[in-house]
Amino acid sequence: MIPDLKRLIEQVSRDKGIERDVLVATLEEAMRSAARKKFGHDLDLEVAYNEEYGELEAFQFKEVVTEVQDSLLEISLEEGRKLDAECELGDSLGIKLDTDTFGRIAAQSAKQVIIQKMKDAEREMIYEDYKDRRGEIINGIVQRLDRGGITVNLGRAEAVIPYREQVPRETYRRGDRIRAYVLEVNREARGPQIVLSRTHPDFLTKLFTLEVPEIAEGIVTIMGATREPGSRAKIAVTSKDPDIDPVGACVGMKGSRVQSVVQELRGEKIDIIEYNPDPAKFVCNALAPAVISKVVIDQRNRTMEVVVPDDQLSLAIGKRGQNVRLASRLSEWRIDVKSESKYQKSLKEGYDTLLALPGVGDATAEHLYEAGFASAEELASAQVEELVVIPGISQQKAAKFIEAAKIQGAEPEDADTTEEETSEIEETAEE
Repeated sequence: MIPDLKRLIEQVSRDKGIERDVLVATLEEAMRSAARKKFGHDLDLEVAYNEEYGELEAFQFKEVVTEVQDSLLEISLEEGRKLDAECELGDSLGIKLDTDTFGRIAAQSAKQVIIQKMKDAEREMIYEDYKDRRGEIINGIVQRLDRGGITVNLGRAEAVIPYREQVPRETYRRGDRIRAYVLEVNREARGPQIVLSRTHPDFLTKLFTLEVPEIAEGIVTIMGATREPGSRAKIAVTSKDPDIDPVGACVGMKGSRVQSVVQELRGEKIDIIEYNPDPAKFVCNALAPAVISKVVIDQRNRTMEVVVPDDQLSLAIGKRGQNVRLASRLSEWRIDVKSESKYQKSLKEGYDTLLALPGVGDATAEHLYEAGFASAEELASAQVEELVVIPGISQQKAAKFIEAAKIQGAEPEDADTTEEETSEIEETAEE
């Protein structure tokens, strides 16, 4: 049926990476299918590959009977003994079929099945090649651009950069070289889907890992990164070796290392920040180059109130609140930035609300303030146990103060200047 079948099986197995047993089983199934198309599905058939002769053999099994009623499944004793002199009634006699009688059908069927198996095997090989490459940076060539995203030719496979993973204002044309981060590798019926990203924060960290040997060697560690793709990014680094400056290592001689990353990101500004395990110091580093006067931490709500000199406010917040927003994401703390004048004003207003409570004089207000209760609003959410440790406040007084604070409520304070609110007021862009 198929000339040099043994050689053909070995060649296809070697060239396409399909297991030899899979090919043999495919050919056997193709032969079985062709025989049934010719003789019908009731045929009792067995197909096997003869390793010695390198050919497929098909055997039709018939039961030896006295009177034949179904010629496909039965054979008379007289006819049976012509094939096997020792056969008896009730035996199942295997008759070798001439495969040439349905060779064209079998060959076509085998061809179709083998092509499908090769496609399936190739898809599986691509999936196996790329499934462990999640988190890597990969190079490719832009093949086409459409509403679904950018299709990238990786050589043996295709990948896509969806619209959501593209950097705003970045433009590409067919044939352009492109680098991206392997975000996902999904197994699908039509083949593996490889999803790439140029906006993921890990794309930034991987670029630094490629550019900075100290990171690749594990001396300098990236503790976090956040981006507003195409505009600005912050990356926090620390060093295991006290003699190596992590920020300097990432910047490189005359800024060569960081500039390589900036060029790949097409001009995205990158702030390299030294990580500090102290959250307040880390936030101060993250808000650089702004000078910080004071940091008030609320551990319960994971919030920091950062006070800066009046002339540093726009620098700390950044254009449209970008600097403080990125610092907040990097540190994982909510950051409220206030100018010194506004902070002092809010302190006075809070102190005045304490003095306005029944039974609270200057001395008591001072003690409450020093204990961390800067306003009647904060006092209203206090527990009696927290107040009785303050000099001059008994359990009865504590309960009375808390109740009075709840009834009165805090006087309406000026709204805190959050990063979004202040950015609308401040128009000065941070450099």
